[in-house]
Amino acid sequence: MALASRLRRVLDEAKYLSLATVSAEGEPWSAVLQYAVLRDPLRLLFGSAVGSRHSRHVAARPVVSGSLFVTGSALTEVDGAQFSGTCRELTEDEVRTHHAAFYDALLPDEASRREYTLPVEALVAPAEHRVYQVTVDRIWLIDTTTWIEDRIDRRVEVPLP
Repeated sequence: MALASRLRRVLDEAKYLSLATVSAEGEPWSAVLQYAVLRDPLRLLFGSAVGSRHSRHVAARPVVSGSLFVTGSALTEVDGAQFSGTCRELTEDEVRTHHAAFYDALLPDEASRREYTLPVEALVAPAEHRVYQVTVDRIWLIDTTTWIEDRIDRRVEVPLP
């Protein structure tokens, strides 16, 4: 499968991302977060409380990295991506623009969406929750061609979609 197709699959099928952040004091942290994809340019949206450790880290140091992972019934169906980028809180206008698509991705089941969707007002200041955006600047996939040959786990950088 071509790299672009594999990346599309990972972005579409992974349900959670693992986000790595670092505090102002240099303390690392990783959080597993549900996300929505925006394309052109590639961005990943997630919701979080402003008081969470990763949100406080992003406020102090917006450079982040992370990974996405999908599984299948066979080893050859497992795939993943790692990325680096910059993270920030969405503005109120951006939250309004992306609100429906964000919750459609996070809660594909209509009944769950009705029950758990927060209104825009609960996602902007002074509310405790926000929507954050990672603007991806680089992304890598597992290099499956060399792994098949020598079982060494490598990554190959993929051009941004």
